[in-house]
Amino acid sequence: MKLRSYKINLDRIGITASALCAIHCAALPFLITVLPMWGMGFLANEAFEITMIAVSLIIGIWSLSTAYRKQHRRIIPILVLIAGFACITLGHFSGIEPLEPILIPIGGFTIAAAHYINLRMLKSCPLGN
Repeated sequence: MKLRSYKINLDRIGITASALCAIHCAALPFLITVLPMWGMGFLANEAFEITMIAVSLIIGIWSLSTAYRKQHRRIIPILVLIAGFACITLGHFSGIEPLEPILIPIGGFTIAAAHYINLRMLKSCPLGN
């Protein structure tokens, strides 16, 4: 019987978390009136959104900085991650309401792209993962 080793891939978790965050932020304005009827009103809660942003930030920094330091030494994924969080920060905290439903989903998908780029670089890295 062959034993499988399971390795947590932070980039895949980051892609999933960021994409879900972007979808959540894009769909929330359309679903906000029905969420309480479905018992999912917590999805529109400010604390829930801040938690999603913080988790995404922690996973992104951890994953991309580790890959940068220990493997591929390319800064592109980190710059894309920074651009994504800049979009989210501007959209969420600027106070300009019309920007929020545009910038936050763009930021979420940009963060997912940073993880995807990092994953591609790791796979092409001669050091392996």
